Amino acid sequence: MKMWKGRFAKASTASADEFNASIGFDQRLYREDITGSIAHAKMLGKQGILTGEESALIVKTLEEILADIEAGKVEFTIENEDIHMNIESVLTQRIGQTGKKLHTARSRNDQVALDFRLYLKKETDAIDGKLADLLEALVTLAEKHQDTVIPGYTHLQRAQPVTLAYHLLAYYQMFARDRERFADCLCRIDRLPLGSGALAGTTYNTDREYLAEELGFAAVLPNGMDAVADRDFALEFLSCCSITMMHLSRFCEELILWSSVEFGFIEIDDSFSTGSSIMPQKKNPDMAELIRGKSGRVYGDLMSLLTICKGLPLAYNKDLQEDKEPVFDAADTLNASLGIFTEMIQTMKVNDGQMAMAAKYGYMNATDAADYLVARGIPFRDCHEIIGKMVLYAIQNGKALDELTMEEFHSFSPAFDEDIYDKIAIRSCIEAKKSAGSTSFDSVAKQIADIRAGK
Repeated sequence: MKMWKGRFAKASTASADEFNASIGFDQRLYREDITGSIAHAKMLGKQGILTGEESALIVKTLEEILADIEAGKVEFTIENEDIHMNIESVLTQRIGQTGKKLHTARSRNDQVALDFRLYLKKETDAIDGKLADLLEALVTLAEKHQDTVIPGYTHLQRAQPVTLAYHLLAYYQMFARDRERFADCLCRIDRLPLGSGALAGTTYNTDREYLAEELGFAAVLPNGMDAVADRDFALEFLSCCSITMMHLSRFCEELILWSSVEFGFIEIDDSFSTGSSIMPQKKNPDMAELIRGKSGRVYGDLMSLLTICKGLPLAYNKDLQEDKEPVFDAADTLNASLGIFTEMIQTMKVNDGQMAMAAKYGYMNATDAADYLVARGIPFRDCHEIIGKMVLYAIQNGKALDELTMEEFHSFSPAFDEDIYDKIAIRSCIEAKKSAGSTSFDSVAKQIADIRAGK
């Protein structure tokens, strides 16, 4: 029986009930809903809106209902529409009239906003833990590969030699910023909407500060209409999820390329690969491809909620029932992707010899050869042209730059001397970088040390 049936002369149809109900997906908020209701009941008792006995009975019964839900002993129904009405219905069945008093000084509008914020607080904490695990995996891998040389790319073309540690630390910084974004987002999630009523507050002498303390919120939302009407905190959460998935997708794209025969830089562990149904030789990087694909799914979740919210007048509208599924999906997808990705990079094999070979024959020491001539007084633009011609010559003759003879060097410029071979050795090119945050071995060691020191 509908809790709001008094106003209506006709019952809703079964098809309308099914279309209107959200219990199919919002039942996952049962713990948050009961937690909020317990705090509300305690506040009602504290303020004398309910008697102490009524408040205690409601709290005790809600705790029993929570245990029964987790034991699979409670069946939710479409007739009761959502998780809030389902739990209230069970409560009323068990303790009668006293159960009906729980909703005093509360609307489903502020109730659902509360549940949603409690859920996002929990999910943000879970994602933060997954990001912390990923960051630890990245810095640990970087520590192992401070001497592993790899081509650095621009436009997906070999550009300058770097260390694998340096490359990994670039992603470390991206994911560290993602973690900062979620922490900052949590500041706006962590505000209490309960006590706002439907939109205008309540005539009862409630204590919202008590509710905030009881539920662990850092602050109380100061405007009841805003508290029930906006979902910017959920949109911000989805934005953070989308950016993090984008970073995961970029890294996965590189792992997919690196694991191909054409690159051969890494081998993804068998436990994170799949085979082909027809081609026996295949070993496919499906986990990385799935993460790359799921990034689009999370982007869609963000666009879905933005579209839902874009034309809504104040205050609450039923459209906002559609806010939960995109958020649930994005949180689930990101949590799963972070976990799989971290395990995947912890178990992958690095083929450092193949990386070093690619660095040697990519002409990535050309910039250093140009800098060598600059140090001998030749203008950089002239140096650029000289080295460009020299690279073309080396390509045409199938040689690396450091395989050219001194006679060949002199054919391009008399400024070259025997020390050019030391200057353009790949490891010398890396070590020559002097700017803070560079790929030099000392710089990378300092970056790792700073991370370990919490700087």
